[in-house]
Amino acid sequence: MNICAIPKIPYDGQEQDEWIAQHNRHVTEARKRDPDVILIGASIIQYIESCPIWNDKFKPLNSLNFGIAGDRTENVLWRVKNGILDNIKPKICILNVGTNNFDNNPCDVSEGILAIVNEIRSKIPNCYIIIIGLLPYGPYPNPIRDLGNQVNIMVGQKVGSLTKVELSNPELLNPDGSLSQLDSPDYLHPSEMGYRKIFNPVFDRIATILSDSNID
Repeated sequence: MNICAIPKIPYDGQEQDEWIAQHNRHVTEARKRDPDVILIGASIIQYIESCPIWNDKFKPLNSLNFGIAGDRTENVLWRVKNGILDNIKPKICILNVGTNNFDNNPCDVSEGILAIVNEIRSKIPNCYIIIIGLLPYGPYPNPIRDLGNQVNIMVGQKVGSLTKVELSNPELLNPDGSLSQLDSPDYLHPSEMGYRKIFNPVFDRIATILSDSNID
């Protein structure tokens, strides 16, 4: 049994109530909006909204952010199955999740990510999905970073044959394999500079996809 691919509500008690409340806010916001771009994931996605890149780049694209800090693949899968996509038809979905599944093996994590992709496709089949690969963790190479690298390789192999799905692997590391605090102050969550390094190549793809969809 792969727990990474089984929808699950996290936490217990008050923490669970707070998580459900945040999920419900996303569902309500989706009902009020008709976004062209949605972002789904955990803290790395959620925190984009507090950085200048959100107003500068994402807001003009008519974007909605469905990030919840701490989420694992199974938690995002639950949210995707339970409301956030039920009333919208976005053209592009940006997905980044799996960092918090550091205690699972790479195969299970990659299968969890693919389960989310499949659920998104079942809900909004015409949506183009861009997966942002797991970001490097820690100042220097370490086992958690190795796990993330393996997940990215496996996800790339799994989505290679899918239409309207692609993987974008972030390029944040220095030539010696180190991660600068200028790009990631806590060696996990990106700074404004880090976010721009991650997403600048993605914005070019988004522009092309939106242009093509407008023609269609």
